Amino acid sequence: MDYSNYSTLKIEMLDQGIMLLTLNRPDKLNAVNRAMLDDLADLWAKLRHDFNTRVVILQGAGEKGFCGGVDVKEGMTQDLMHAPGFYEYQTRLAELQLDMRKIPQPIIALIHGAAAGAGFSFAIASDIRIITPDARFSAFYINVGLGGADMGSSYFLPRHIGTGRAYEFLLTGRFMKAEEAMQLGLASRCVPRDKLLETALELAADIVSKEPLAIRCTKEAINQNLDCAGLESALSMENRNQLLMVMHNIHKGKERPFA
Repeated sequence: MDYSNYSTLKIEMLDQGIMLLTLNRPDKLNAVNRAMLDDLADLWAKLRHDFNTRVVILQGAGEKGFCGGVDVKEGMTQDLMHAPGFYEYQTRLAELQLDMRKIPQPIIALIHGAAAGAGFSFAIASDIRIITPDARFSAFYINVGLGGADMGSSYFLPRHIGTGRAYEFLLTGRFMKAEEAMQLGLASRCVPRDKLLETALELAADIVSKEPLAIRCTKEAINQNLDCAGLESALSMENRNQLLMVMHNIHKGKERPFA
């Protein structure tokens, strides 16, 4: 896959099929403009069919923070001044989160500083979040005259921290500090800034040491079972995956397909 033609993203392929993906507009707090929207949509589409990339580590460039949201200074261009045009733009923004769930690679988000608006949605649509003590999260949408439920926030946040606290953050738009994120289970680990990437690489190495198909099936099962009708549906997905893994291991010639 060719990941070299992005103007707003920096892609580095590390050892063991680990991709380091950097939102690269540090002078704008890595805010999402039209070019970044196009770049991310193209990237996620390619990763769905990239079997060499095993894990994606997502970070924001610069010292200010992870991502400050959508670049409002880009302005309401003429094509957004009527309902069909704005709806098309809004739909494309929202589908970025769906695309993040559809790729087979686990996404480890590294959050320093602010993750607000679109940055918040990128963080909560990732599989794992590692944060620094200065990390701050906000569903900032409601603070700029929009609904607090945007870009997957009303889907992911209640599932991560429960509906009781999710209501508070979505209705007020207030910032969740790093300590709260850890207490509520939104983040897995909180480490000093200079240990952020190192911690992610250790975790990514642990993931890539596992059978690739097993990792893909696990992410798929979690995604499906977040929305399944009940235990029976969840068990059906798990049973399918375990059968698939045993047959896969037998095909590979393993004498002990369960080991």
